[in-house]
Amino acid sequence: MPVIMPDTLIRPEGVEKDSSTGGGSGNIVVVYNNDYNTEAEVIHILIAATACTLHEAEIETWEVDNLGKSVVHHGGKEECERAASVIRTIGIHVEVIEE
Repeated sequence: MPVIMPDTLIRPEGVEKDSSTGGGSGNIVVVYNNDYNTEAEVIHILIAATACTLHEAEIETWEVDNLGKSVVHHGGKEECERAASVIRTIGIHVEVIEE
């Protein structure tokens, strides 16, 4: 059975649009897989670096492990560089890319 998507998406009440992402106006932090960090280490550093939830860190870690990389943060250049520098402290290859 095909899934029918609405033409218009309605943002839930109380959820504000993040003006720092999308449309080439921000940066992203990309983390790449390696053979030496454990899943627990990656989850811990993602939470420390990006203040994401445990659930989000688990999903991003799964993506890194299974897809080879994951976008783990969106934001301004300085914020993304700060997050990337924290992630690098455990030897993970990470880059900041302009959207």
